[in-house]
Amino acid sequence: MNNKGVTIYTDGACSGNPGAGGWAAVILFQDQRKDISGRAEDTTNNKMELIAVINGLKTLKTSCNINLYTDSLYIKNGITAWIKKWKINGWRTSNKKPVKNMELWKALDEISSQHQIDWRWVRAHNGDKYNELADALARKAIDNA
Repeated sequence: MNNKGVTIYTDGACSGNPGAGGWAAVILFQDQRKDISGRAEDTTNNKMELIAVINGLKTLKTSCNINLYTDSLYIKNGITAWIKKWKINGWRTSNKKPVKNMELWKALDEISSQHQIDWRWVRAHNGDKYNELADALARKAIDNA
């Protein structure tokens, strides 16, 4: 693993839940910034949050040390705590039901294993410059039908 220090801010948004959705990631490396975003029809906010993180990580061409910021406790808790038990339990919850968005969680687990990631939660709509930018990009993606 190289010592490339990268910061990523991600966000997902949904107009209706389910409904049209958008996702975005702001990737910061040294003095460079790359913004990516996209949209989906008939989706959920949680799916958009997951897709934002997955696509943010997919932009990296080599293993990196990453500070990844999300305003989603679903993402933060899912990847740092819940996923361990899901995997032990055959991708089932404590209620023995299949994990929702399992394929996306599996994809996130796979791609995140290629990096050293410090998962950080940031409060939404609280003035954090890049969290606000990721939110604006995700919402704009919804409108770009």
